[in-house]
Amino acid sequence: MTGGSRGIGAAIALALAENGADVAFTYQRSTDRAEQTAQLIEKTGRRTFAIQADSADPDAIAHSVSVAVSSLGGLDILVNSAAIGHSGTIAEIALEDFQALMDVNVRAPVLFAKAAIPHLGAGARIVTIGSALGERVPFPGITAYAMSKAALTSFTRGLSRELGPKGVTVNLVQPGATDTEANPANGPAADFQRSLTSLGRYGEPREVANAVVFLASPAASIITGAVVTADGGALA
Repeated sequence: MTGGSRGIGAAIALALAENGADVAFTYQRSTDRAEQTAQLIEKTGRRTFAIQADSADPDAIAHSVSVAVSSLGGLDILVNSAAIGHSGTIAEIALEDFQALMDVNVRAPVLFAKAAIPHLGAGARIVTIGSALGERVPFPGITAYAMSKAALTSFTRGLSRELGPKGVTVNLVQPGATDTEANPANGPAADFQRSLTSLGRYGEPREVANAVVFLASPAASIITGAVVTADGGALA
């Protein structure tokens, strides 16, 4: 999986391990956090490999998939979780920030899938982490980010058509406001974000991870090309 050192990604990595998966995950800079995640996974009795890789670098993506396959002896599940965020109106956002959003949030899931597909057999899973902002943009300044996440819906649906004959499912999980370092539940905009939800609260990373575990399990064998929204009702 990609982006497994902290936040939602770390919760997914641990939840997959707790449900019987060996987990290789990428991280970019958070070496200490990657080591912490790896230690938690090892306590479950599963194998884990932390791979330093920049999701904006196509060569690093190809290399990380190769390392994961050789380390684990194969590949059954790909979770695209790595993402970045840049704010700013379209009039204001710097070109380099816009390009970074597209490289990491859109191109990287495509390239990770492209590298993984030759190793995926019947029953394999691809799950990508999007955002409820891909469907609704409730305030200005996040247009480019929301655009990058909206692209993942078409990616998921199209790839499900391509891989369906192989017996591989492809799905998208869209979190809403989730309590992470990047968007803490006590942050300056937290009350507004809570007000958008039906439940009136932030999600927890583990709640998003639960959706991923389900989609990666045999219980979800008929579900593909689907968008699962885990946002507390923000899109209701």
